[in-house]
Amino acid sequence: MTKHKIYTMSFSKVYPHYINKAERKGRTKEEVDEIIRWLTGYSQEELEAQIEQQTDFENFFAQAPELNSSRTMIKGVICGVRVEEIEEPTMQEIRYMDKLIDELAKGKAMEKILRKQT
Repeated sequence: MTKHKIYTMSFSKVYPHYINKAERKGRTKEEVDEIIRWLTGYSQEELEAQIEQQTDFENFFAQAPELNSSRTMIKGVICGVRVEEIEEPTMQEIRYMDKLIDELAKGKAMEKILRKQT
């Protein structure tokens, strides 16, 4: 079975689209970065290095220092598919990130996006 083409796509090619989507809705690059760091465990410097190295999505998630255990709390539909029902692990991680960026663009509070317990 061949891999989905997004796996071999450079994260650095999609990252500006995440920022543009957020900024069009009055959110910031810093918030996008915070979401990505929360999800993956990358530091800001490590995230910037991944972007500079043009790491593909598959390796971006495979090399993530510590995928956040609270990410399983992310529920909902992205691209017509429920994220919690995606069986392929890498695709699920990609869709988790897409869902979080969507929530940011829709104006959701960062505490809710980052699934902070109250």
